[in-house]
Amino acid sequence: MSTQILLRISALGAQFPVVTSYRRLLSTSWAVVRTPALSCSTFHSCQREIHQVHSSRTPGRPVLSSLDTTSSYISSRDQSRAHKSARVQNRGFSTSVGPPLPANLLFRQLFDFQSYTYTYLLADRSTGEAILIDPVLELVNRDIHLLEDHGLTLKYAVNTHCHADHITGSGELKKKLPSCKSIISSSSGAKADIFIKEGDTIQFGNLSLEVLATPGHTNGCVTYIMHHSGRPVIAFTGDALLIRGCGRTDFQEGDSKVLYNSVHGKILSLPEDTLLYPAHDYTGQTVTTVAEERAFNPRLTKTVTEFVQIMDELNLPYPKAIDKALPANLVCGIFDIPPK
Repeated sequence: MSTQILLRISALGAQFPVVTSYRRLLSTSWAVVRTPALSCSTFHSCQREIHQVHSSRTPGRPVLSSLDTTSSYISSRDQSRAHKSARVQNRGFSTSVGPPLPANLLFRQLFDFQSYTYTYLLADRSTGEAILIDPVLELVNRDIHLLEDHGLTLKYAVNTHCHADHITGSGELKKKLPSCKSIISSSSGAKADIFIKEGDTIQFGNLSLEVLATPGHTNGCVTYIMHHSGRPVIAFTGDALLIRGCGRTDFQEGDSKVLYNSVHGKILSLPEDTLLYPAHDYTGQTVTTVAEERAFNPRLTKTVTEFVQIMDELNLPYPKAIDKALPANLVCGIFDIPPK
């Protein structure tokens, strides 16, 4: 049976039965903590319900869901039961039981309801250095609050590519946290403090990410790989590989054949239990594995010829935010505003 905790966070503090200490979980008033056994459909339904309630009470930005992927606030008994359930439900392709992660890794997966974007906070607990992957402009305050709660220093704001569906928070983070530097691929055509390419390493504290070039959705798409004990354990795939899908290839230098070869050559060639975290999800799912995508991805289990045909026939609508987001992201998310 799925385990689900619905939390209401009051303006004066948190009052809920399971989480005993979380001073400022979010900058909004509602949150969902998802345990490993919570089904994707149930989780998405819960997200929608919270969104509707929150929207009726609070004007402005839609509610944000914070997904604690480490389940550190769930009892060990519940974790054991949830992990067992997940293994059974996924027929051996478990998304909740992966390879051991570094003991000093602090990891949070954050969500934006407007663009369905995942932002990832990674930090070295021992040194306090942190990075954010794919921050969103409107949610910069949320990210800063989370950094403050954990006593972290943001070293880098990192993007997987030049986004077309939201404005990056990199520039605003740099304004508010002057020690932060922005990072993006040298093939993206966008501005940043640091440009990366295949084989580079992003270091924060005693942890690091390896950069793999995975073009096809855009020329500048990269995947970030975390290694532990001599092997890959997590890959942040951006828009190259989504859960049971992939990024579109009909605009912004997209090339279906290039994307197919990138995903198969750089991502699906990783160890089967490697955890894969995408830049977006539209169905309520949070994480997948190499084994799952090899077996179940409806596009990338096809031949390259079939894949190209599928992508050519998608007939997707014009991205509604591209005319605003793309120009902003080419300049690190910051427009030069003329003086009045």
